[in-house]
Amino acid sequence: MYFTSNTIIYFNGEFVKAAEAKTDLYGQSLHYGYAIFEGIKSYKTDSGTVIFKAKEHYDRLRRSAELMYMPFNYTTEQLIALTEQVLEKNGFTDAYIRPLVFCSPNMSLSKGKESYLAIEAWEWTNGYMANKMRIMTSSFERPNPKAFKIEAKVSGHYVNSILACQEAKDKGYDEALVLDANGNVAESSGANVFFEKDGVLYTPAKGSILPGITRATVLDICKELDIPAEEKFFTPDEMRGADAAFFCGTAAEVLALDSLDDVPFTKNWDDSLCAVVQKAYRNLTLGKSLEEFKGLQVADSR
Repeated sequence: MYFTSNTIIYFNGEFVKAAEAKTDLYGQSLHYGYAIFEGIKSYKTDSGTVIFKAKEHYDRLRRSAELMYMPFNYTTEQLIALTEQVLEKNGFTDAYIRPLVFCSPNMSLSKGKESYLAIEAWEWTNGYMANKMRIMTSSFERPNPKAFKIEAKVSGHYVNSILACQEAKDKGYDEALVLDANGNVAESSGANVFFEKDGVLYTPAKGSILPGITRATVLDICKELDIPAEEKFFTPDEMRGADAAFFCGTAAEVLALDSLDDVPFTKNWDDSLCAVVQKAYRNLTLGKSLEEFKGLQVADSR
């Protein structure tokens, strides 16, 4: 699904075939989830293949390593160059990129003494996913921010995401909406969330969320297009029955939501500010300007 016998990855200092790469079974990364990663996408644009927000993603990867006490000496520039080589060697344009940093064999509960870097990629040609998702409020909460470095993108944190997502699927929904310990909306199992009400977009404030790079991009789009947007704490009750809503993340891009806990969002998607943001985000990923969207929000918010 993710690689063939000819797929090339970067692994621990060299380019190798994915099918031939090996690692140990005695590391904290496998046993305890002590690893960090990023999810990045590249796009075919008029200027060639472009890795979207490459600097922001690799700056965050390096910050995650710092927060998790992992030795990691690659610069952002080196990481971008290596990723470009992985794409080139595989002939990829539209692709999903997964850099992973994990540590040398160590079964104790102490910080890593040496880290290894893998950069993997696979083709991703489905474009932005426009199907509207039915979501439910999860019984699982996001991890306590006092117990984890929640601003780091850590492999082990995603056990929580698997539980929340699978609970939703088992109950017939597409995805989960996960709350924080105070009962406020946090995020989905793997994406940030926005909802629209009375001409304003709202997204959870920082505190218990991973403040995603796509989330920051959406806020930048709102600022450039003069779309009112606020970061605040809110409950699921405030979100249910709103005008429109979406999840956003590198893989999802801007993904329309149909309903929360079987309560539909009320506005026609194509008439919403959310739809304007969705289309504007797509333009950015393809290296295009936002000029065509300026002024549209006035009509769309009536």
